[in-house]
Amino acid sequence: MELKFIDWLIIFLYIAIAVFIGLRYRSRAGRSLSDFFLGGRKLPWFIAGISMVATTFAADTPLAVTEMVNQHGISGNWLWWNMLIGGMLTTFFFADLWRRANVLTELEFIEFRYSGKPAAFLRGFKSLYLGLFFNVLIISWVNLALESILQVFFDIPQSHLIWYIGGAMLVASFYSALAGLLGVALTDAIQFIIAMAGSIILAVIVLSTEQVGGITGLKAQVPEWAFNFFPRIGSGQGSGDVASTLSISLGAFLAYIGVQWWASWYPGAEPGGGGYVAQRMMSTKNEKHATGATLFFQIAHYAIRPWPWILVALATLVLYPGLEEGSERLGYVMAIRDYLPPGLTGLLLVAMLAAYMSTISTQLNWGASFIVNDFYKRFVHRQRPNKEASRPDQQGQEKHYVLISRLTTIVIMLIALYVTTIVTSITQVWHFLLECGAGLGLVLILRWYWQRVNAWSEITATIVPFIVFAVARFGLELQFPDSFFITVGITTVAWIAVTYLTPRTDAKVLRHFYQRVQPPGMWNIDPEIGRRKNKRIPMLVGAWLSSILFTYSILFMIGKVIFMEWLWSLIWFALALTGFLIFQRNIKRLF
Repeated sequence: MELKFIDWLIIFLYIAIAVFIGLRYRSRAGRSLSDFFLGGRKLPWFIAGISMVATTFAADTPLAVTEMVNQHGISGNWLWWNMLIGGMLTTFFFADLWRRANVLTELEFIEFRYSGKPAAFLRGFKSLYLGLFFNVLIISWVNLALESILQVFFDIPQSHLIWYIGGAMLVASFYSALAGLLGVALTDAIQFIIAMAGSIILAVIVLSTEQVGGITGLKAQVPEWAFNFFPRIGSGQGSGDVASTLSISLGAFLAYIGVQWWASWYPGAEPGGGGYVAQRMMSTKNEKHATGATLFFQIAHYAIRPWPWILVALATLVLYPGLEEGSERLGYVMAIRDYLPPGLTGLLLVAMLAAYMSTISTQLNWGASFIVNDFYKRFVHRQRPNKEASRPDQQGQEKHYVLISRLTTIVIMLIALYVTTIVTSITQVWHFLLECGAGLGLVLILRWYWQRVNAWSEITATIVPFIVFAVARFGLELQFPDSFFITVGITTVAWIAVTYLTPRTDAKVLRHFYQRVQPPGMWNIDPEIGRRKNKRIPMLVGAWLSSILFTYSILFMIGKVIFMEWLWSLIWFALALTGFLIFQRNIKRLF
């Protein structure tokens, strides 16, 4: 496909804006590590929330949704819709705690919450495991999606694709390395607007084509099973018109709805918060902004954003009925290529590029924060406390760490670019990340609420899943969800046993943690504070459950309105209103 001048102009203007933001905020980001990695802890809730949403909108996201819908209809989205449960848990039970902890990274939290050499080991290990190894896998995953987009649009030879990927990564790393999180967050806001506008425009144009014929024509041509909002629970085998509906066993359903959201560590949906979500919460002005940002993220991510992707995915069933299994995801890109006029083609390409760069810039900044703050500063170039040190000396140290952060951002980019040439399957990376984090989630939740959890608990829950997963998958040849249940069960038993068999966290560390964060739960450090905080737990549970009801109901109500099913629209509206009223009552009592 050959782009017109207007398309190239739009792409150029977008890249120029991203570069300008990097240059504009480079001085502010260079003041300190807090300014570089947390934007000076001054982000308002809407900027932090939009940044979370933009980061989860990677180049592969609409492609993945298209593949799910092609294979299983709308119900296929439950493979990720289920994560709302854990996301809302983070919103009400952890967002304010992360902000009060006042740490620079989630790994710094480890030595804030635990004590001794085990805590130091855990922090150092995770800084390299998550900041480098894990991080470059995620980046390579996103790069593979961009490769697919470029191949469909421009028919670029496979051997040349890495140079185009490198160019896109270079722009993202440029403004990320210069402006830090503030630049990333501001660029994310622009990227989100462009990406959502482009997605909506594409959905409207594709539905308006003669082949599709609007919503009425879509419903007439697409099999009825594709419009089912819920999976069919059973043996996993279907027949007739429901053959392609997401059919899952009862065990798989329980894994998704009852276990996965609290048991498994997964990027962007970490139980108890973590990753770039924790980074955004810690970068906000205060606790209310942290909670508001996370709430906005959950509602926008799950209830509002999916429908333009879903509509285009349904339309591809009409426009490209002959796509082979495994290639369905390319239907989304083919729709952009085949049905958009000049100008809008450039806009959609920019939307996909924006989605890609928002994720890449966040991953680079987040990974660099771990490597610099939790490995280099903590173990390699330790700054000794010195009360007599002059302010210029302290500023010089901070500027040194910022320089190392910028260099580390570039190094991560180069390593990830190399790993992209090795990784061949997005699905393999996805399964690895999901199952090798199975069982860790409960520790990440309870470390805030149960003082007996110690560093050895988290070390055990981090390492055991790798061993159990390897035995279950390659030794016993088990598949998901059986391997998942076994990994979660054995990991949970192992870390609980280790918790009771190893020494408690030092009392001084626990007291310092409790006095600053003041979490509810099983703490005996300050009974008066504990009683007051524990009275909030029923209200937190009420806000959590009602927000889940509200968000799912809004999601399904929007879908029923789009498909002109008015009775069901009213039913879901009534459920959404009920959830909102219960939620509002609990929020007023909490704040």
